[in-house]
Amino acid sequence: MKKSSLLVTLPALAFAGLLLSGCGMFRSTKAWETAKQESPLEIPPGLDTPPANAALVIPPPGSNQPQAAPVPGAISDAFVVSDSVDSTYQKVGQFLAGGSAGQVTGHDDSAHSYAVNVVGGVAPAQKRGFFGRMFHHDKSKAGSDTATHAVQVTVNPSGSSASEVRVQGDEGAVAKLIDALKKGMGS
Repeated sequence: MKKSSLLVTLPALAFAGLLLSGCGMFRSTKAWETAKQESPLEIPPGLDTPPANAALVIPPPGSNQPQAAPVPGAISDAFVVSDSVDSTYQKVGQFLAGGSAGQVTGHDDSAHSYAVNVVGGVAPAQKRGFFGRMFHHDKSKAGSDTATHAVQVTVNPSGSSASEVRVQGDEGAVAKLIDALKKGMGS
């Protein structure tokens, strides 16, 4: 039995060796060996070369100073209303005067802005990574708090016939007030 397996193995190995060594046999010329260098591209007459003076601009001294980090949890969100700034400012004021979304603590008619205290707000939970979700089965989810959060509501022009209502402040309170304003104003 040993002789028959040897009779099959030796010709198989020899055949495999011939196949593997024959790969280079079929290529007659190597293109990269016969390649010649071409002349560089030239700009046709009548076309301008791009200016090279702004290619390496040296920044002024002190421009690489670290910037202040944004306040964690403070965000800004906005939506657009197809109405004039004054009309939208009045509508936002009427909605906020109802008190369902929060308490108005101040307003500036010239800047079209309101200062509002919003109670609660659901802060979105930080999503854990793969291993955090796999090994830490924390059942506590982010809930609504009962703290009062100060937010700023500003109405700005957006284009020629629209207004942008922007809310800035704590993340959960901004989301709550934006949702209430969209529902209350029909946006």
